[in-house]
Amino acid sequence: MKAHPTFLVAGVALALAVLATALPQARAQRDLRMMESEAAEAELDRATRESRQAEQRAARFAKAAEEAGEAADRTAQQAAALAARIQQAEAEIAAARARFSIAQSAREALAARLAQRREPLARLTGALQTSARRPLALSALQPGSLEDLVLVRAVLETAVPEIRRRTATLRAEIEQGRRLERRAARALAELELSEARLEERRAELAALETRQRLAGREARRNALREEERALALAEEARDLDGLIDRLDEAAALRRELAALPGPVPRPAAIGAGAQASAPAETYAPTPPADTAPPRDFRLPVQGRTLIGFGERREGGLASTGITLAPAPGAQVVAPASGRVVFAGPYRGFGRIVIVEHDGGWTSLVTGLARSEVPVGARVIGGSPLGTAPDEDPAIAVELRQEGEPVNPLDHLG
Repeated sequence: MKAHPTFLVAGVALALAVLATALPQARAQRDLRMMESEAAEAELDRATRESRQAEQRAARFAKAAEEAGEAADRTAQQAAALAARIQQAEAEIAAARARFSIAQSAREALAARLAQRREPLARLTGALQTSARRPLALSALQPGSLEDLVLVRAVLETAVPEIRRRTATLRAEIEQGRRLERRAARALAELELSEARLEERRAELAALETRQRLAGREARRNALREEERALALAEEARDLDGLIDRLDEAAALRRELAALPGPVPRPAAIGAGAQASAPAETYAPTPPADTAPPRDFRLPVQGRTLIGFGERREGGLASTGITLAPAPGAQVVAPASGRVVFAGPYRGFGRIVIVEHDGGWTSLVTGLARSEVPVGARVIGGSPLGTAPDEDPAIAVELRQEGEPVNPLDHLG
């Protein structure tokens, strides 16, 4: 049985009204920052890629932790694995937000199209319903009514196929709206799941860091002396470049001391001094360290790029590093393996961490809200350094070779 055009159009109009009222209600489910369609697509690609990379790092660190022989190495690998899982959850949250934004934009565009078509359909529905309610016998009593009725019926015979075609298109768009609704709901569910997973992993990392602090109380005494020396250098330095230069000088001194020949064994007897002396080549200085960049170098935090290497900053000076915009409170990790030579607040840069790598390389991370790593600690690439601020986070990273800035993106592992 074919549907009467009156009821066909009325049903479509009713569905349009239901959809128009459902969309604002769905939007009110959660207050999320909306992005432009192209920006959301780019954010989704970036977050998906970073989530996959973080998952791979977490698996690699977890395997290394299982294979580590010493407890300290195992704990360091476990902390790096937890930090990578935190970054994975952060990337999943960003991806879910982007998916929701894409679905929301498509739903709003669909609602706008349906709103344009709703008014003429409503008028047509009213006219058809009025015509349907008019009895045929009453039309026969009025002059000219039968002619008008025949003419209307003839027009309807021509118009009904077109009405059906258009309402079929509208029904398809209404079904598309329902699909977008389900997609947005899935994105919200993924977002809530990723947020819960993030809190669990942050709690695990906090518990692990507490155990590390309790186990390292004895080593903390040496760390305090290292921090005092680093703070003294910071007071003497005029700016951040000066601080890095002073730290490079201290690193060069340490390398020179490490390259000195070892002590000559004391001879068993005075007369046997010459025989006890070892050949000169036995005590040859340690060869200079490899000058290749750190093999495991990575960006310390996930986020879109605010300022690239060499770009002009607000003051007009060229940037000597890369500035990233992470999620509020995002996990910040060590860019590469090395030794922490400075950690703390510094003159308008927030909390900063400077890591000394082999071969005269140094990495600098600025803008942290919190840093837990002590001066003098050995870190591996990917181990936690601290967190980004909760408001307007901006984390900058610099990579320097013998004090000269280089583009970090050229040396990503």
